[in-house]
Order: sequence, then structure tokens, then C-alpha cells
Amino acid sequence: MTYLLVRHKVKDYEKWKTLFDEHSATRKTGGSKGGRLFRNADNPDEMVIIFEWDSLEKAKKFAQSEDLKKTMQRAGVIDKPDVYFLEEVEKVSV
Repeated sequence: MTYLLVRHKVKDYEKWKTLFDEHSATRKTGGSKGGRLFRNADNPDEMVIIFEWDSLEKAKKFAQSEDLKKTMQRAGVIDKPDVYFLEEVEKVSV
């Protein structure tokens, strides 16, 4: 399974979250299977998102798209995102 991990800071969480939610159909069309959204416990303006993706190729295409860049700008992302493409190796029980 392929995962896309993204970390970035936002100017205004509520504005960012609204645009993030509105972008869900685009993510789904691009191959996203959903994911998990986290906020840094020490800095609530820092977001970490882990998406499950159909394939590495689709994840890369989405992450590098102009549409995503424009949406992130409109949403108030204030730093360059850290983006990691991950392949699951193993599930561990504890």
C-alpha cells in the first residue's frame, strides 16, 4: 500500500479545514483512499496528514499538481510542505 505523508503550517485552521474538506472529491478522483488528519499538540497550526493512495504514481501526480498548489495557497498554508511517499512494509501489533 502507498501512503502520502504531508506536514505543513497553516495561518488559520478553520479556513484551511474548510478548503481541505472541499478538496476531498479531487483527492478521491486522484486515487486517495482516505487518511488521517493530525494537529501538532504543541503547535495547533501545524498539520500532519497521512493519506492512503491507490498507487505511488497517482500519489505523486496529485502531490505535484498545480491544482493542489493553488488550493494550498488559497487555504493559507504558510510554509513549504514536507511531503513523503511511503510504502507500507509491515503492520505491527504493539
